[in-house]
Amino acid sequence: MSGDGRLNHDLDPQDRGPQDACGVFGVWAPGEEVAKLTYFGLYALQHRGQESAGIAVSNGSQIMVFKDMGLVSQVFDETTLNSLRGHLAIGHARYSTTGASVWKNAQPTFRPTASGGLALGHNGNLTNTAELEQWLAERDRPEDSLVPGGITRSWSHQGTHDSTNDTSLVTALMSTYPGMTTEQAAAEVLPRLKGAFSLVFMDEETLYAARDPQGIRPLVLGRLERGWVVASETAALDIVGASFIREIEPGEMVAVDASGLRSTRFAEPAPKGCLFEFVYLARPDTTISGKRLHSVRVEVGRTLAKEFPVDADLVIPVPESGTPAAIGYAEQSGIPYGQGLVKNSYVGRTFIQPSQTLRQLGIRLKLNPLRDVIAGKRLVVVDDSIVRGNTQRALIRMLREAGALEIHVRISSPPVKWPCFYGIDFASRAELIATGLTTDEICRSIGADSLGYVSLEGLVDATEVGMDKLCRACFDGVYPVELPLSERIGHPLADEGTRTDADGLSAAVAGVGAADALSRP
Repeated sequence: MSGDGRLNHDLDPQDRGPQDACGVFGVWAPGEEVAKLTYFGLYALQHRGQESAGIAVSNGSQIMVFKDMGLVSQVFDETTLNSLRGHLAIGHARYSTTGASVWKNAQPTFRPTASGGLALGHNGNLTNTAELEQWLAERDRPEDSLVPGGITRSWSHQGTHDSTNDTSLVTALMSTYPGMTTEQAAAEVLPRLKGAFSLVFMDEETLYAARDPQGIRPLVLGRLERGWVVASETAALDIVGASFIREIEPGEMVAVDASGLRSTRFAEPAPKGCLFEFVYLARPDTTISGKRLHSVRVEVGRTLAKEFPVDADLVIPVPESGTPAAIGYAEQSGIPYGQGLVKNSYVGRTFIQPSQTLRQLGIRLKLNPLRDVIAGKRLVVVDDSIVRGNTQRALIRMLREAGALEIHVRISSPPVKWPCFYGIDFASRAELIATGLTTDEICRSIGADSLGYVSLEGLVDATEVGMDKLCRACFDGVYPVELPLSERIGHPLADEGTRTDADGLSAAVAGVGAADALSRP
């Protein structure tokens, strides 16, 4: 279950929606209860990752890490937080885009260094891990390593290893500089990383934050009365009482310690912020590029109403992610806005395998129609995206059973046609319904009376960020960071024929996975 109540693959493995990126948080605040501040920061970022959570705290002489599988509120209790004492902490809420969803891949990762320890949390996904693994093997030698060969063996994907994610690779590389400070080692490693990375890391005395040159994933800086905070979203600053100062710039590393805050640049900025953060990933009360996302999403709804008007009696959202755009659609169209679906807020992530009976309940596990509101009405139903189409198909069937006369679906993002390699776990391209079908065919497949997606230009205009400053790859297939050939799933530059999916499985030519959509029950 994601932060807005979507069923994730734990409850409905046949219809995973876009799974959120991770959430990171860091605080340097002597005299404050930094573990509890980090806990509440992660709580505000829970929508970005629900598989595992962890906090690392330093008291100036040693770093203690506590992490486990589950939600933030499941992993930590008062006793645990009280045991994590210090002046400096980082935290992480994880959804896996690289590596299995197991305890050893929970973050923050930790490694001993020549001068003490290093803990690190990562939001994003690296695209050059093969190159970095080779570099690690070259660096893991007597003059560059505490235990020559040990780091490579522990990180290797063969045999016994401590993790299989790209984050542990970064931590391992930074630990191969025994003659340098953490800051100096980071200055050597960060320029070699490619892909999306918003990092928080720490040694015993200093908090660090760094963002990739494209700034694909968000990362912000905040000020406490007695310290500094970094976080994935401004909403996490709000919950701990920190004032928003600015975004960490693309290609920038900041460090905070007793000497204050300092900034260095490890790469020239080439901004390409993720457009899907504006659509769905980030909280509506978060600010990105100076725009409150709720306002952006309302404006997208207004654009939808201009681009795809329809005669109807009621505009309803698919809660919660469709709510702001539905408000905008209603305002622009003059059609009344109403609540036609009630979300069960307490269908949380579960480790209990659902039975076939529960799977058959499907969308009713999270949404229930208000029949007296819906019956006899022509509805405009607003949602944020369509991935495979299974959820929308079940939703429309449920609304018709509740007595809806007509159902006109409006989507506040363009068709998702390409997978993400920068920290969002979409379906593979062969499974994306928009890859193999036209809008009219998707409309018939999900059983709607009409279907309209906001245009890419309309979405971008609502953000007030230039088209050339945004990563739009999931919509137009233009990837701002070069991908290894093996990962260009269905990309125009890739060879036609059989392709390799992100998990290494063979995937068919683009569209095959959606080819039976018109005949599905």
